[in-house]
Amino acid sequence: MPELLLGPLLRHVDDTSATVWVETDRACSVRIAAPGVAEQQVPTFQVEGRHYALVVLTGLRPATSHAYEVHLDGATRWPRPGSSMPPSRIRTLPAGGDHDFLMLFGSCRKPESTDRKEHKKWGTDALAAYAVRMSGQDEVDWPDSMVLLGDQVYADETSKATQEWLSGRRDLDQEPGIEVKDFDEYVRLYHEAWSSPLIRWLLSTVPTSMIFDDHDVRDDWNTSQTWRDAIEATGWWADRERGALVSYWIYQHIGNLSPAELAEDKTFAAVLAHGRDGDAGPVLREFADAAAQEVNGRKGTRWSYRRDFGNVRLLVIDTRSGRILRDGHRSMVGDGEFEWIEQNAEGDYDHLLIGSSLPWLMPHAINHVQSLNEVAARRDDWRGRVAEKLRQGADLEHWPSFRASYDRLTRLIRRIAEGEAATVCVLSGDVHHVYAAEATFDRPVNARVWQLTCSPVHNAVERFMRPLFQLAWWKPLAAVTRWWMSRNPAIEPLPVAWEKTAGPYFGNAVATLRVRGRRADVVIEKAGSGADGPFLTPLPTIPLT
Repeated sequence: MPELLLGPLLRHVDDTSATVWVETDRACSVRIAAPGVAEQQVPTFQVEGRHYALVVLTGLRPATSHAYEVHLDGATRWPRPGSSMPPSRIRTLPAGGDHDFLMLFGSCRKPESTDRKEHKKWGTDALAAYAVRMSGQDEVDWPDSMVLLGDQVYADETSKATQEWLSGRRDLDQEPGIEVKDFDEYVRLYHEAWSSPLIRWLLSTVPTSMIFDDHDVRDDWNTSQTWRDAIEATGWWADRERGALVSYWIYQHIGNLSPAELAEDKTFAAVLAHGRDGDAGPVLREFADAAAQEVNGRKGTRWSYRRDFGNVRLLVIDTRSGRILRDGHRSMVGDGEFEWIEQNAEGDYDHLLIGSSLPWLMPHAINHVQSLNEVAARRDDWRGRVAEKLRQGADLEHWPSFRASYDRLTRLIRRIAEGEAATVCVLSGDVHHVYAAEATFDRPVNARVWQLTCSPVHNAVERFMRPLFQLAWWKPLAAVTRWWMSRNPAIEPLPVAWEKTAGPYFGNAVATLRVRGRRADVVIEKAGSGADGPFLTPLPTIPLT
């Protein structure tokens, strides 16, 4: 009988539909069984000998809750026998506009580890702590959505358990060493990340949207054309990037899409056309190769996407794969994708959430230095080479180091804030500390505009970095770096100013954005562990309106 290897993951949920993702150990039929819901059964599809299904449920009633089971070839495989967790549920959104809405967000999550040193270094998993609390709550208090803003897996910083597993496959003295190399090794990372009981239950119960960041592929991924030229000269990078994008499409991307978007997706259709017994690996390998290529200032696919939750719009931007770097160009995404972002930022809503794995507004000194470094790295001499080494060594590759894109995003946010929205919030991670900063512009706006950064969910920042992050917010240093930047004629004056209102906080944390009509606030909760298991401690609430 077929077994459930991973999942179920509850992915796209709106007022009348839901999608549920699973991985199985063999070809089979997958059925989602829920009382009061028209059951949907689909065959698995196969990629490189592995089996998956994305079950689309439609015709659901708004504002309803349904406990569900996963059946494989008629046998119940979820929930697990003897589980102490509440039943996994599909909870549809209310129809129409204003309603209370709760969204979790955060980034950078290492897997659970049985190694004592790793466990101590990475600390308590904030998502596991959240799952423990949810298990004792009434479901009306559960979040409506969760957004994971990058680094779901660490392809370049593998755990000791994964390194031991890799050593049974190949010689780790050969490149890429303890980093993953191909699709099969990426599969290992997703299993390690999503198999622990608490995380598995959480992902089966809270509808989750995702986007990748650099460690999902490799640290500094697409930092610059110089970086790409060097990495592409290796003998292992092509298989690595191909495996990263194929696995990302399967494990993360397709679950971000609505049923209507899935119905129009040509790659999804081509994969399903192979049936349960044909292997769609060649389709996805070709797709991944095209997605990585840059042609005439465009990339081969768009990973950015949009979600609507009543009066809340979520617009998630791919800040890694979509970068344009060739032929002297340097932008976070191509013009065509930016036009898509601008079009989808327009609409009738009260709150715009822009999901970006990389912060838009950073500690001031870091922000200004990145803009200075971008200009210096353009020099075709030793100073440019030094600036490039600094860019890669110090991770100077966030929005401010793509100043043309940074300014365009800022103009978009200002334009939206001049309209009828109550808030515009950029949700980010990556930088391994937590803060909130409020933006102001060169002319009045109607909405309040925020940078909300929450990272890591389960990782660590080296202790020596903590005072550096705090120093980067120091106003005298910010003034010096801003003056330095203003003296460079190649750098346009900043189109935005911002003030830190909370943080920086350090340690594993998760953020909760709460919306009630046109009101909104955010709560940061830090993870800890005691005799009764993992727990969360709330920091002061940050009012956003």
